[in-house]
Amino acid sequence: MRGALRVRKEQSEICDQIADDLVERGYSICEDFVESELVDDTRRLWEDGQFDYARVGQGEEKQRCPSVRSDWIHWLETQEFTDAQERYSGSLEELRLANNRATMMGIFEWEGHLAIYPSGTFYRRHLDVFRQARERKVSSILYLNQGWTPADGGELRIYLNGAELEPFVDVAPRAGTLVTFLSEKFYHEVLPAHAERMSITGWFRVRS
Repeated sequence: MRGALRVRKEQSEICDQIADDLVERGYSICEDFVESELVDDTRRLWEDGQFDYARVGQGEEKQRCPSVRSDWIHWLETQEFTDAQERYSGSLEELRLANNRATMMGIFEWEGHLAIYPSGTFYRRHLDVFRQARERKVSSILYLNQGWTPADGGELRIYLNGAELEPFVDVAPRAGTLVTFLSEKFYHEVLPAHAERMSITGWFRVRS
C-alpha cells in the first residue's frame, strides 16, 4: 500500500508524522495507530440495535439515499464514551494538537460516529464538506476489521486530483489503520464490501 506508515514510535511522534503528511500531500495512511480493543464496543452497540441508517444532506434536507450510501452509523457522545473510546479520544486530541502546530488551522474539536457496512454496502464518491458549512477540515477514519482480506473488498478509494477519476489510492480497511485527509480537497468513496466492515469516522473541525 503506497504511502503507508509502518510505525513503532511514541504516540507523539506518530501524530507529528501524520501532521507532516497532511502538510506535504494532504493525506496520511498510518498502520497500527491504536490497538483493536474498540472492536468489542462497536460490536456490542450493533448487536444492541444502537445504529441507524446513514443519511445524506444536511439539516432538514437530510434523507436516506441507499443508492449513494448504504451503511449504518452510531454517533459518539463524549459523556457516553467507553474506556476504549476514551483512550482513542486521547490519541485524537494529541493528533489535533499536532495538526494545529503544523498547519495553524485552528482545529478545536473532533466529532464522529461508528460506521458498519454490512456485506454488499458502499458509499459513492463524495466530499466531506457541505456548501453552506465548511467547518470540517480534516477527515479521520480508523478501521476495526481484524483478519480483513483482499476478497473482502470495502477499500477506501481516495482520488488525488480533485474531481478527476485518476490517479487514486486504495486503502484496505484493516484493523488499526488510521486514514486522515483534508476534507475539502479529496473526493473519496467506499467500494462495495463483501464482508461486514467497521470503522470510526470523524472530522476535526474549526469554529463556525
